[in-house]
Amino acid sequence: MKASASASPSADAVAVAPDDAATTKQIRGSSLLLVGRMASLGVNFAVQIIVIRYLSKSDYGAFAYALSLVSLGTSIATFGLDRSITRFVPIYDEQGNYGKVWGTIVLAGGVVTSVGLLCVALVYGLQGVLNGSLVANSSASSVLLVLVLLVPIQGLDGLLVGMFAVFSKPRAIFFRKYVLAPGLRLTIVLLLVLGQQGIVFLAAGYVISAALGVGLYLVMLERMLRKEGLLERFSLSSMQIPAREIFGFTIPLLSSDLVYMAMNTSDVVLLGHFGGATDVAAFRVVMPAAMLNQVVMSSFALLFTPLAARLFARGDEEGINRLYWQTAIWIAVLSFPIFALTFSLAHPVTTTLFGERYADSATYLALVSFAYYFNAALGFNGLTLKVFGRLRYIVSINVFVALVNLGVNFLLIPRYGPLGAAIGTSSTLVLHNILKQAGLLLNTGIRLFRRTDLAVYVTIVIAAGLILAIQLAVSPPAFVGFTIAGLASLFVVAYNRSALRAAETFPELRRFRLIRLIVGG
Repeated sequence: MKASASASPSADAVAVAPDDAATTKQIRGSSLLLVGRMASLGVNFAVQIIVIRYLSKSDYGAFAYALSLVSLGTSIATFGLDRSITRFVPIYDEQGNYGKVWGTIVLAGGVVTSVGLLCVALVYGLQGVLNGSLVANSSASSVLLVLVLLVPIQGLDGLLVGMFAVFSKPRAIFFRKYVLAPGLRLTIVLLLVLGQQGIVFLAAGYVISAALGVGLYLVMLERMLRKEGLLERFSLSSMQIPAREIFGFTIPLLSSDLVYMAMNTSDVVLLGHFGGATDVAAFRVVMPAAMLNQVVMSSFALLFTPLAARLFARGDEEGINRLYWQTAIWIAVLSFPIFALTFSLAHPVTTTLFGERYADSATYLALVSFAYYFNAALGFNGLTLKVFGRLRYIVSINVFVALVNLGVNFLLIPRYGPLGAAIGTSSTLVLHNILKQAGLLLNTGIRLFRRTDLAVYVTIVIAAGLILAIQLAVSPPAFVGFTIAGLASLFVVAYNRSALRAAETFPELRRFRLIRLIVGG
């Protein structure tokens, strides 16, 4: 097959090229993915701002509440099988074991669809219990009955993305995730505003747009499988479902999902129960902005894991060290402009984007942004632990942190409301990351810092602190603060260009004189 034919050139390239060249290639490829993701995030962020400004605070809180429960349901329905697709399908395809290729696809699709539909049935069957028992707003229950249909749809969407990644079809992923999906949501929101509709219309639009995307993905998948020659190798008689292998891999890693499910759902449920939809809105309104601190990290993750796995297979711990920290400082520097805005300039950003009625949410934004940036800036400690096979340690700290998060939320949210939720979420994120970093030191041989990398982090701390000090002391107009943040970001890149090896990583940028002043070369 094509996969086998293309394996030898890749292997030769890896054998000839130094580890630094492989790391550079990984950073270049990840940066390209980042461009597409940033474009779609811009559209999605605009969509959210329109929705926030159009809906009342109570209605937006009801919509955010329902979406949080749907996110929980999707995580349950997916059951980590999106990760098994990207690991097992290419292995079986390389081995020519097409019975297991199709067995993996059928198992993953069947489980996700079945569990997703079961979640839908449970919500409809328990709507009398849900209505008013978890949140003092009947609109949340009505919206949930519509949005719950997203659970099986989004679960299948995740599997389809994995399939296209397996067969190296980035254009398909780019079009579906970065063009079609945000475009459809923007259309729904514009119709919402122009037609002066309510949140049920918005919820139905989200479901329809997601269903259209999955339908298009299925058509594209059929064509791709036919082109790859896999459809002609489908046979029920030869199909083998490797359930033990797949679930033996996915079940231990579900504990990672447990942590984020606890952080992203327990706070919303408790806020809704003790405070109502207004408190949910005050906290959830800033979460998308705070989570932007992890956009660079998530874009770099796709190419990091396979390269780290190859180095691990060769026993090249020094190569993994270089890959880990070089990737980490790139993530830290590229994420810094977002951190400067959402942490140091949290108040002007919050009031500019969401209006004065959400001014109190600026504190929540600063707290959670710090935690998300802290998590991103130290690199792929969790992924690296998985590459080294430290599943028992991962499961242990995940369960511990999930319990800590629930305990802190139960302690703080009834007394402090949204502030308690922000403290609980941010402290849990920081604790989780510290434990993962400790796991690297104890179990993998990854060093704490390289000397050149430490200078990068010191520069970032100083720059962010100065912006915050200016904001607290002078409170300049928003555009002045944003300009200062932009200049500070350029300084962080320029000062650390030798550690980043920016000119070597992107030599084409040296053709532009202004950029050459920043990246060197």
